[in-house]
Amino acid sequence: MVLAADGSAGLEKPMQRLTIGGETLLQRAVRLAKETCPTRLLVVLGAHAESLAPLVTGTTIVFNPTWESGVASSLARAATALAGRAYPVLVTVVDQPCLATDHLQKLFAAYDGSCDVVSAYGEALGPPALLRPQSLALAGTLQGVPGDAAFRRLWAGAHPAAVRRDALSRRIGTPEDVADAIRAGLLDG
Repeated sequence: MVLAADGSAGLEKPMQRLTIGGETLLQRAVRLAKETCPTRLLVVLGAHAESLAPLVTGTTIVFNPTWESGVASSLARAATALAGRAYPVLVTVVDQPCLATDHLQKLFAAYDGSCDVVSAYGEALGPPALLRPQSLALAGTLQGVPGDAAFRRLWAGAHPAAVRRDALSRRIGTPEDVADAIRAGLLDG
């Protein structure tokens, strides 16, 4: 699943439409997810859904009308859409310009079914993550979790395996993040 419902407050245009080498962040996240050969690919859209949906053909779009409440609501909507799935689910986001296919492959390589496999960057654990079916079921109950605490709630008391990629700590959420990423050559100017 690709979580892409954010409203990009304060940016000149939706963050999902920022580009790297002419490819939007949304299209890039979907392409990277497709490179893992999923049996089904969900894209959760919220803000700007009507203008973003045409960018992600060949996927199942899940609309999150409560996107403003944070990633937990998007994760819960996608989990509900995938309920009963017996396989692990890759969860990615669109605001990580340093994400690469090799990192997603490392998540799958580290997965043995005994625990979730998450990305570690800086002091944080977060997406992309490979969730076990049990964790996906728990994610479906997170609808009321405020802000972006969803992933922390999933792993509270658990010990997920972690694949480190500190570059993923560079996220796009503010005008300053965009300017820094452009200066670093991570986004088109």
